[in-house]
Amino acid sequence: MSQQFVPDENECDCQNSGSAAISEQDVLLVTVVGSPQGVRETILTLYRLGFAQVGDWSPLQRAATAGHVMSVLIRRKVRSGHTTPPGK
Repeated sequence: MSQQFVPDENECDCQNSGSAAISEQDVLLVTVVGSPQGVRETILTLYRLGFAQVGDWSPLQRAATAGHVMSVLIRRKVRSGHTTPPGK
């Protein structure tokens, strides 16, 4: 696997951290898997929609399925104080 997926030494395991700032974040992984052209087009579409910068995605990596690749986006999201179920 690429070094892109190896955690930085300075990053901590949020489950075991005593830091309030880090414990109030969710780490989200968004993965796109498909043909190289399809993955690139999807990343560009998400960029045009304002979802993420193209450079925020990992380089294309071989996926488990022959001919497919994948790219991963890691997002940190601050947790809200409470969540409301959809429709309520």
